[in-house]
Amino acid sequence: MTEAWAPPIAADGGFLLDSAPLLSRSTVDRTELLREGPVTELWSSGRVLLVDGKGRAQIGPDGRLVYEDAAVFGEQPTPHAVLLGSQQGTVYWALRTERDGSQEGWQDLRIAGAQLDDTDAGLLTTAVGLLNWHDHSRYCAVCGAATNRVKVGWARRCSGCDREEYPRTDPAVICLVHDGADQVLLARQPVWPPERFSVLAGFVEVGESLEACVQREVEEEVGVHATDIRYLGSQPWPFPRSLMLGFAAVADPATPLRPADGEIEEARWVSRADVRAAMSTDDGIIPGLRLPPSVSIAHRMLKGWAFWS
Repeated sequence: MTEAWAPPIAADGGFLLDSAPLLSRSTVDRTELLREGPVTELWSSGRVLLVDGKGRAQIGPDGRLVYEDAAVFGEQPTPHAVLLGSQQGTVYWALRTERDGSQEGWQDLRIAGAQLDDTDAGLLTTAVGLLNWHDHSRYCAVCGAATNRVKVGWARRCSGCDREEYPRTDPAVICLVHDGADQVLLARQPVWPPERFSVLAGFVEVGESLEACVQREVEEEVGVHATDIRYLGSQPWPFPRSLMLGFAAVADPATPLRPADGEIEEARWVSRADVRAAMSTDDGIIPGLRLPPSVSIAHRMLKGWAFWS
């Protein structure tokens, strides 16, 4: 009989993520030295991933991403191509496509991210985030002149003041608050599907440490004070360009919950037994509780906590 899986335990006795967040997986070489290589040579034998305006890419019958031969698009990289990385002699690029991604076989990371293998997951995550940044960085923040892609898509240079700008990532904390025993604090936003609950999250402000952000966001969103804040792991979340930094914290369940108006529709303490029950279903749903999808770091955090003992 196969033994039941159990999550690793941190050195301080606390829980860890049950596994690496699915959008943190990557296998390609993406060092800066690769980006400084001979562009024509990198392009000529390259493979191109097409991504539509909603972050969708084509998935083949085998469950893998569909790549085009770079030569189809010309002998030189197109002005809008971005280099993603290299693996076993194959160089991967990405391009925004005008194709209608709503057709069958095109899916985004929220839908397909959990099914993709490590290579495809890393490439699509990078492509979506990088292309989103280019879409929103067409003008210089200093002088307002148009900017152009340089360094195979890993920078933009201003045509006016010659300033270079690099891809931006917005840090956000996501925190699993528990009572130190068998309850976890979950909340739902008004725009989510009925009964969908998750852990708390928010963006880091200027001049703020990650730990201070955890305390502020938890108190702002549900009115409780978080202590024993501990880092768990991170995951890129290119919607449009965030980096989710996962933490665990402890709070007193006797403190009255005060959901933030307009931001949190409902907050409640949920038992470990209920989270385990939802985790045991194919879709993470039991009556009254719908957990976040497995592609999210929130799911990995909840699973790590639920089966920690």
